[in-house]
Amino acid sequence: MSWSANGSLMVTTSRDKKLRLWDVRQKKAAREVDGHEGAKNSRAVWMGEHDRVATTGFSKRSDRQLALWDIGSLKTIDDFLTLDSISGVCMPFWDDGTRCLYLAGKGDGNIRYFEYENDKFVYLSEYQSQEPQRGVGFIPKRGVNLHEKEVARAYKTVNDTYIEPISFIAPRRAEGFQSDIYPPAVGSRPGLSAAHWFAGNDALPPKIDLKSVFDRGEPVYFAGESKPAPVSAAPAVSPPAKVEIEPQNPNPTPVAAQRGPQPSIKDSKSSIADVASKFADNDDSGSEEDRGNSSFDRPSNAEGRKAPSPVYAKEPERQREQPPQKPTTTQPPKAEPLPAASKPPVTSAPYESEEVRESLNQIKSLLELQNRTISAQSEKIGQLTAEVDTLKSRVGESSRSDSEKDKRIRDLESELERIRS
Repeated sequence: MSWSANGSLMVTTSRDKKLRLWDVRQKKAAREVDGHEGAKNSRAVWMGEHDRVATTGFSKRSDRQLALWDIGSLKTIDDFLTLDSISGVCMPFWDDGTRCLYLAGKGDGNIRYFEYENDKFVYLSEYQSQEPQRGVGFIPKRGVNLHEKEVARAYKTVNDTYIEPISFIAPRRAEGFQSDIYPPAVGSRPGLSAAHWFAGNDALPPKIDLKSVFDRGEPVYFAGESKPAPVSAAPAVSPPAKVEIEPQNPNPTPVAAQRGPQPSIKDSKSSIADVASKFADNDDSGSEEDRGNSSFDRPSNAEGRKAPSPVYAKEPERQREQPPQKPTTTQPPKAEPLPAASKPPVTSAPYESEEVRESLNQIKSLLELQNRTISAQSEKIGQLTAEVDTLKSRVGESSRSDSEKDKRIRDLESELERIRS
C-alpha cells in the first residue's frame, strides 16, 4: 500500500489481482480495477504530490512488469512495461525531489532506476551487486549527505546477517548547493492535527529548505504547495506555437503579387553594359563616388529599394534568372542597384581562374616534392643493394676458405694413416 501526499487517499494491491483506491475516511474502497495478471505479489507506490501511481507485478508468463496509472480515471497511461523474467518481487520506491523511480528486486542484487518525464519512465542506469537482498528501504530526502551530492540512500538486508548502505551520488564537481537536485523536501512536522484530519480537512506537510541544512544551520520550514499535474504542462507549450504561426500567415500575400512586365531587349543590354563598366580596370577607380555606386555596397541597395515601387524593389529577389527591370522614371542613379542579379556571372570567371591557378600550383608543388622523395629513396635503395652484394661476396669467400681447410685436413689425416701403417 502507499499513501497520497496529503494523506487523504491510499492505493493498495492484493493477491486477487485488483488495484484499489481507498478514501481512508470511508469503510469501502472508492475505486477498484484489474491490476497485473500474474499470480505473484504486486506492489504500488504513490508518486509524491502527482496524481500518478506506479505499480510492479507479473504477467501471465511470469515476466516482471511496470505500469503507470492515472488516479482520475484509474487506468494505465501506457501499456505494461516488461522488465525481465526474474521470479523475485520488484519493490518500487519514489524520489519526489529528482523525479526518479527505484526498482529493487527481492532475491537479486540489482537496483535499477528510471526518470519520470512526460508521463513516461525513462531508464537511466542500474546498481549491480553479487549479494542478493531480502528487503530494501530508502531514507527521507532530509537525511542524505548534501555536501557529497548524494541524491538517495538505501539500506538492504543481506542474508539476514547484516544491513548494507547504498548511496546514489550525482557526478558533479561543483562545491556549492545544487538547487536543481535538492528542491524543498518534506520535513518531520505534520500538516494537520488528528482532529482536523478526522474533520475532513486535507493539507500537505511543511517542507524544509535544504539550503539551510547545507549551510549547517537550523532547518527552515515553509508551507507545502501541491505540484501541478503533468497533463497541465502540455497545453502550456501550445500557445507559443500559435504565436509563432500568426506572423507568418501574411507573408505569402505580398509574394504572390511580385511580378511586373518583362523588360525589353534594349533595357537589358543597357543594364548589362552598365554593370560591365563597373568591373572594368580603370586607373581612376579609387574615387569615392565610384565606390559609393558599386553594386557590392549593401547599404546602397537598401536605399535603392526604398525609392521605386515595391514591384521593382522585389523583382531581383524573386526572379534571379530574368534580367532586372529598369524603371521608367528619369532617375538613372537609382536604377543602377537593381541589376545586382547579373553580378555573379561577371565576377565568377576571374575568381574561378584564380582558384584553379592556386590549385594547380599546389598540385605542382606536391608533385615536385614527391619526385624528390622518390629520387632520394632510389639512391638509398642503390646503396643498400651495393652493401648486400659486398656481403654476399664476403660470405662466398669465407665459404671457399672453409672448404679448402676441410680438404687440407682430410689430406693430412690420410698421410698420418699411411705413416702409421
